[in-house]
Amino acid sequence: MRFALFLALAHIRRRPLQSGLALLGVGVGVAVLLLALSLTNGFVDGLVRATLKAYPHLVLFSLTPELPPLPPHPEAVAQAPFAATKALLTRPAEPGRGPGVDFATLVGLGEGGEALYPELGLKLEPGGIYLGSALLQSLGALPGDRIYALSALQERVELRVLGSFRTGNYLIDSAYAFVDLKSVEALAGLKAQGYQVRLQDPWRAKEVGAEMAGARFYPQAWQDTQRTLLEQLALQKRVLGILVYLIVAVAALGVANLLVLKVVEKTPEIALLRAMGASRATVGLVFALEGVLLGLGGVLLGNGLGYLLGLYLAQRPLDLPGELYFLTHLPVKMEGRDFLLVSAASLGAVLLSSLLPLLRALRVQPGVVLR
Repeated sequence: MRFALFLALAHIRRRPLQSGLALLGVGVGVAVLLLALSLTNGFVDGLVRATLKAYPHLVLFSLTPELPPLPPHPEAVAQAPFAATKALLTRPAEPGRGPGVDFATLVGLGEGGEALYPELGLKLEPGGIYLGSALLQSLGALPGDRIYALSALQERVELRVLGSFRTGNYLIDSAYAFVDLKSVEALAGLKAQGYQVRLQDPWRAKEVGAEMAGARFYPQAWQDTQRTLLEQLALQKRVLGILVYLIVAVAALGVANLLVLKVVEKTPEIALLRAMGASRATVGLVFALEGVLLGLGGVLLGNGLGYLLGLYLAQRPLDLPGELYFLTHLPVKMEGRDFLLVSAASLGAVLLSSLLPLLRALRVQPGVVLR
């Protein structure tokens, strides 16, 4: 083992430029793959956090004409009756400002509604409205302005702009507004449809919903309403990982090419070692160790580069156009599980690519070469 390790290190040092390029190729491939996965993780996590700033963790729809009381639950930190409707928002023209018009989803919240979205800083009052930041800009409205909401029933309600909120999810910021429950009831002729609930752990919304619903409510967790999006993001991560993994595969072929050249170059030495008593296993172990050393070195280098690049982008996140993407910036979330999986898969690719030169070295016939 020591003899094989000595020869493997000697072969790697013999061609430092080629060995360094092979190691760098694996390292860059691993780093790019880790960075791509970290950016995808950050995108998904940032989207979920931004969405849940203004989206209920759990909705319990009432199955009875009258809204029944909601049973308490230890994981529910806030709850409030609600009703939601679509409406056309208009702002009349004023001197120096033209009119504004846009569609929006009005979410009417009853008592305790402000606690559902603590990050938005809502302070609802009768006849008041909080607009998403992009919606506010689309209407050209300012805090204190009077706007009008028109429903499909041709009912019209006058509202005063109390402020705006920004989640970072453009789809919400451009299409959602919060009002008091009575304003929605007057606009759409609705009664409270159920309860919105905020949980300690939003990922447990399905379990908590099933426990709270009973026979009087129909539970709807945020994962259900956002299921298509979450599935698309998960598929995107898998496809992106496979595509970027091809970079590692190409780098692994570079390692294989280097080892094949070494086998060809060292064929007389291999024959001489075999003639002096070295076994096939010893000769094969030399080239196997070369592949392991280059693979391990490339994986370690890639992990270091990927981690440093992730830290850099975490401090200086990439900006995204809100009109095209869900987020206004791209966060980074590095997960140890990704590092382990990428390291194992990359090392496996290098070892598999090393089988060809290993088999070539094992097929060397000392008698034929030395003759």
